[in-house]
Amino acid sequence: MPDIKDMPAADFLRVVDSITPHINPNEVSIIMTGGEPLMREDLEEVGLELYRRGYPWGIVSNGLYLTGRRLERLMAAGLHSITISLDGFEQEHNWLRGHPESYGRAVEAIKMLVHEPELVWDVVTCVNHRNYPYLDELKTSLYHIGVRQWRLFTIFPMGRAASHPEFQLSNDEFTGIMEFIKRIRKEGKMHASYGCEGFLGRYEGEVRDGFFSCNAGISVGSILADGAISACPSIRSDYHQGNIYRDDFMDVWENRFQSFRNREWMKKGLCADCSLFRYCEGNGMHLRDNKGALLFCHLDRLHS
Repeated sequence: MPDIKDMPAADFLRVVDSITPHINPNEVSIIMTGGEPLMREDLEEVGLELYRRGYPWGIVSNGLYLTGRRLERLMAAGLHSITISLDGFEQEHNWLRGHPESYGRAVEAIKMLVHEPELVWDVVTCVNHRNYPYLDELKTSLYHIGVRQWRLFTIFPMGRAASHPEFQLSNDEFTGIMEFIKRIRKEGKMHASYGCEGFLGRYEGEVRDGFFSCNAGISVGSILADGAISACPSIRSDYHQGNIYRDDFMDVWENRFQSFRNREWMKKGLCADCSLFRYCEGNGMHLRDNKGALLFCHLDRLHS
């Protein structure tokens, strides 16, 4: 949202303070994602305030602005976890990210994290039609760098991805990712997993540590740059439930998130007669359009 200014730190911390009396901060992880959180010059200041309040906090970053000095400052501010996005080798990654130095900087960021045993960190890769053929080579490269935690996900058909064929995989390629992850997990050298979205049928329990559950609005809540209160940053604005500039976050969390917690309303369209609805409950919330229709069924792709 380039036309929206970043939220002032004080506004965000005010919401955190309003939540704190109702929960145990040590049991709530706060993740700052983007956009790119390292663009904020006050990130360390915000992180330190979270640390002082007892919250573990982390970031999801493209690594472009993660220098050794910046990492030192972040860790001094209590940084607990960090995820670096790496979407293939140089040509594929830079194509997706749109920056000629993005790959090199991301790799350097990963190399820095290898030497920080106190941090919880991993690498996440967006698998698309262009980097799919090189997943084996990418796995080997990441392993040699020192990566032992690797998450893979696919792009859902919204926005730019809906009209760009190179973002999308064929059904055979989609199934191929599941087989690829299964193989890595059996090898035991690297812990690979598929992202949190989507019920995967016969692959459940084999490509993740647990079975599918969309936790949006159940154990996950979000505050967006414009103050919108959402269940998950990936969910469409149609499902925003309030705004911190006019609503109390805890009131919204406790009283306006029922559409996330009872998903019987999703039992329509492709889901209406699905015998596995009780396991899937309509897939991830971010895969619903503004009318509630399902945009993407993982199970359907795996069966095709």
